[in-house]
Amino acid sequence: MKPLDQQRVRARFNAIQAAPFGAMGVRIEDDAIAELVFLEPGLHGPTPSDALAREACSQIAAFFKDPRHAFDLPLKPAGTDFQQRVWRAISAVPCGSTRRYGDLARELGSAARAVGQACGANVYPLVIPCHRVVSARGLGGFAHHAGGFHTGVKRWLLARELRSIS
Repeated sequence: MKPLDQQRVRARFNAIQAAPFGAMGVRIEDDAIAELVFLEPGLHGPTPSDALAREACSQIAAFFKDPRHAFDLPLKPAGTDFQQRVWRAISAVPCGSTRRYGDLARELGSAARAVGQACGANVYPLVIPCHRVVSARGLGGFAHHAGGFHTGVKRWLLARELRSIS
């Protein structure tokens, strides 16, 4: 990433928390978490700008130590009614388990592609564990990406959860 791009990315977030696969960007609006973003290795800072950013970073770090960590953060309302239904269903998937897009779609009276789009639109990854939703033929996409860095993050998260429950 070019230095100017790094400056823009850093300016977008209230904090950047180190992660085993890179980092997590934390953006706050109106005293609530507005977005959590997977960031590639090499980005550091800013340090948390306020108490909520510090708490978000603390809880993200706790999740990396124990993926059964239950997040307790104020989330800014986001998503359509359908996306929120999908996110509630995803939130019910236990740590160390997965569900298929198609299974969630049948449960919600929808289509697998619509569930996948709702997963990709999730602005609260880890808090709403969309990495636990997989395709019928394998891993599936992640955060609107079909490969690369984001797929590696999904693999890491699933493997970490399996190790934690063993």
